[in-house]
Amino acid sequence: MVPSLSFTCGRGALLVSESYDPTQPSSTWRDPLIARHEQLTIRPGWRATRLTVLAACLLPLLVVRVHPGVNWSVVSVKPGGGVRTARPVTIDESKKGVCVWTFRGVSTALRESGATWYLTWSTSHVGITTPRGAQFVPIVRTAANVTPVALVQAEQSGPILLTFNEPDINTQANMTVGDALSIWPRLMATKLQLASPAVATGAATPGGWLDRFMKGVAQRHYRVNFIAIHWYGADFQTDAAVTQLKSYLDSVHHRYDPPVWLTEYALIDFGAAGPVYPTGAEQAAFVTASVRMLDNLAFVKRYAWFALPAASSGPSTGLYTSGPRATAAGLAFARA
Repeated sequence: MVPSLSFTCGRGALLVSESYDPTQPSSTWRDPLIARHEQLTIRPGWRATRLTVLAACLLPLLVVRVHPGVNWSVVSVKPGGGVRTARPVTIDESKKGVCVWTFRGVSTALRESGATWYLTWSTSHVGITTPRGAQFVPIVRTAANVTPVALVQAEQSGPILLTFNEPDINTQANMTVGDALSIWPRLMATKLQLASPAVATGAATPGGWLDRFMKGVAQRHYRVNFIAIHWYGADFQTDAAVTQLKSYLDSVHHRYDPPVWLTEYALIDFGAAGPVYPTGAEQAAFVTASVRMLDNLAFVKRYAWFALPAASSGPSTGLYTSGPRATAAGLAFARA
């Protein structure tokens, strides 16, 4: 579902535009049907992907379809030379995302999944076509990835930047809190909305990696716009797994002020015998129930299932095998 901002704007029909991408604080266009100008003023630097009109009524409704996750502020409308202030009516924003790497049919699978945003653990998405109405969100995965080229790529994809993937474990970003804090001013200089580093575990643990990082951020007066975390559940019973995930999210929210993004999640038991996976039916049931819970959790702004690709044989958490062909979890995710 494409997020939308709807507002009433007085009498008359408004422009129908398939591609509207303002680069200035305001833009003026001509309605070809009634040959008059309409002006929509928005905040500088924000971009719309589509404008649609539900006209031919006393109070026509202009629907501005925007990049997922970007909060729009419509300031005013000038119908036919008169000035009217637009009144926001509804904001409907989809949170549903997915983690992606390339495989045969990846772009088709991404489109069919219904995800409105995706990540690739990179600042680029080579070999992956972004579906209409969806958004690619870049990430600088490790300290070594914070390069001038990567930061330019991130700024071009904007307005959001994910940072340091699981710095608390040595097989991933493997960074100390001091390492991350020393690099942080370079990320702030991009002016992008910044995620905290996404720890593998213990996001709400006092004295844990993320806790120490956020204290360092506060002491230095640095900027973090939202908290990114990962979660993998080892209990394959649906109700219990959803309850455990919600409890973890609640604990993170209660410890930190910013909103939360769940940038990786699925059911995998990484215990001593692991990794152990649930059945396809168990994974699908969890997809359905967890999406329902996450969509109703106001402080969770986005979530991303791990992952779009599925193993060609054997168990996995993936939504689509090569082709693409949807798994049981993939069908559940597309319907959710």
